[in-house]
Amino acid sequence: MRHLDKGFVVWLTGLPGSGKTTVAKRVADTLRSEGYRVEFLDGDWVRKTINVGAGFTKEERRNHLLRVAWISRLLARNGVIVLCSFVSPYRDVREEIRRIVEEEVPFYEIYVKCSLEECMRRDPKGLYKKALRGEIKHMTGLDDPYEPPENPILTLDTENCSIEDNVNKLLSLVRECIKGC
Repeated sequence: MRHLDKGFVVWLTGLPGSGKTTVAKRVADTLRSEGYRVEFLDGDWVRKTINVGAGFTKEERRNHLLRVAWISRLLARNGVIVLCSFVSPYRDVREEIRRIVEEEVPFYEIYVKCSLEECMRRDPKGLYKKALRGEIKHMTGLDDPYEPPENPILTLDTENCSIEDNVNKLLSLVRECIKGC
């Protein structure tokens, strides 16, 4: 096992269905196969385990994401590379997350860019269809805004680039971060 004195947090943000989880999982698997301690935190898993019952209003999302920020910080300060895959639609909340994490460890914001139309076409969980039928409220991109990052350290275009290309771009960034630890 390769041990880092301090890890870091890589936070992937983008619309539902943009490919955040797919890219992050593959990067996590690759890093684990290279012997690194990696934790992958995904919105669905956190909502089913750590934060059961978390809602989707702006304040509920904020509280949900700030809990994840503290968990991520704790893991990273103990030498874990933390990959977070969360829609995290609001810039001000992402800035709060950054402040929490950066008190102890580096934080890297990654924008997973994909048009709303393409995300709706993919719709891997059927969320957009449910939202359009009125079964889901506060759906990001439809009746709730998504605010893209203004200065992400990396943008992954999952609409125009392959999964492999995006995985390799993120792996390159993570490997540079490892060298800096």
